[in-house]
Amino acid sequence: MPTLFRFLAFLLIVAAIIFGGMIALVTFVEPQQREMTQTIPPTKLKQ
Repeated sequence: MPTLFRFLAFLLIVAAIIFGGMIALVTFVEPQQREMTQTIPPTKLKQ
């Protein structure tokens, strides 16, 4: 049974590290905004 608890504790620590990394990305990384243009062929507009 101690091996199971050690394994679950390891998984919990790994999940906490991943979750912390996701929160750090959301908090500290700001996306760059830019304009986007895409040309549409006239054949697709005729429907």
